[in-house]
Amino acid sequence: MTPADRAAALFAEERGCAPSAVWSAPGRVNLIGEHTDYNDGFVLPFALPQRTAVAVRPRDDGRLSVATLGNDGQLHRGTVASVHELRPGDPTGWLAYPAGVAWALRDAGYPVGGADLMIVGEVPTGAGLSSSHALECAVALALLDTVQRAPGTPAAPGLEEIARLVQRAENDFAGAPTGLLDQTASLSCTAAHVLFFDVRSGAGEQIPFDPRRAGLEVLVIDTRAKHSHNESGYGERRRGCERAAELLEVKALRDVAGQELSAALPKLPEELRPLVRHVVTENDRVLTTVDELRRGRYAEIGPLLTASHVSLRDDYRVSCRELDLAVDSALAAGALGARMIGGGFGGSAIALVPTAQRPEIERAVQAAFAREHLAAPRLFTAVPSAGAGRDR
Repeated sequence: MTPADRAAALFAEERGCAPSAVWSAPGRVNLIGEHTDYNDGFVLPFALPQRTAVAVRPRDDGRLSVATLGNDGQLHRGTVASVHELRPGDPTGWLAYPAGVAWALRDAGYPVGGADLMIVGEVPTGAGLSSSHALECAVALALLDTVQRAPGTPAAPGLEEIARLVQRAENDFAGAPTGLLDQTASLSCTAAHVLFFDVRSGAGEQIPFDPRRAGLEVLVIDTRAKHSHNESGYGERRRGCERAAELLEVKALRDVAGQELSAALPKLPEELRPLVRHVVTENDRVLTTVDELRRGRYAEIGPLLTASHVSLRDDYRVSCRELDLAVDSALAAGALGARMIGGGFGGSAIALVPTAQRPEIERAVQAAFAREHLAAPRLFTAVPSAGAGRDR
């Protein structure tokens, strides 16, 4: 049963009637381009087949009633007394995410009112696969549906605007200082493609990406080391980048070209130099990866992925023991390239692996975690899939 089917069934069971609509949005893998989005740079994500679904029905009393199926198999419920009176900081916890979306939509002038929501997701939480944004994007589309503003209707906002509203919900309501990568990927990716997205301009290009045709797969290694943008050093890194841009007198680190890096670094305090070096070189790696994919040269992106991990580990300092172990063990077993993904401090890594060697590489990674007495990682192949949409 898909998340959409399960959300619809649970909604009917909980509310005694069918939902008016069911929308879903996927998690994502960022092939390369990490911590570049909030620096106005370039990213290269693709959507996962794992999705979060939201069954919805409007209500006329202004209340937002939310139920979500937890990892424990139990329904967790929360209620907002009045959507019209939502303010950042109340509610907190998991309910802040759907409530924040309602707040952002209303604050932008969309006449969202009360609604019943049933949320069912299969995107692993805390794994760096953007489960929170899958939820928020699906909630945004579901709430817009209740006021006839969902994609496909004449008065619908564009996907770029929806992404920015979801970002505002996460930044200003839920208190997580995320960039624009995850929302855009969840809303805009297409099957068998990666999205080459210029965060500054908003321009996106769908680049064909079907590694299976080259005998390769993207293996996701969920280390089960939980991460959180709220609790990690993510915000500290972001503030450091903003400070470096001020000192270099540029709008964002995107404006520092690779050939200018050696001249720019001496102008900065020692502690900011590695952050700048990562962002500048990571943007260059994204552009090189896009060039390779346009030529259909899949294997050649492997070293770029590994270089990205080294930069994230040594310069940006957002890796951790489990992520390094996942990358190192996959490479030692024959992966063409590997790197951590997401905000860091836990979550998942990816490895570009020959399909014929995937079982051997999986066994090697699992054995490495067992030797270190770490929880067994969850491994699966990431298939570039469709973005958000209406299921029923």
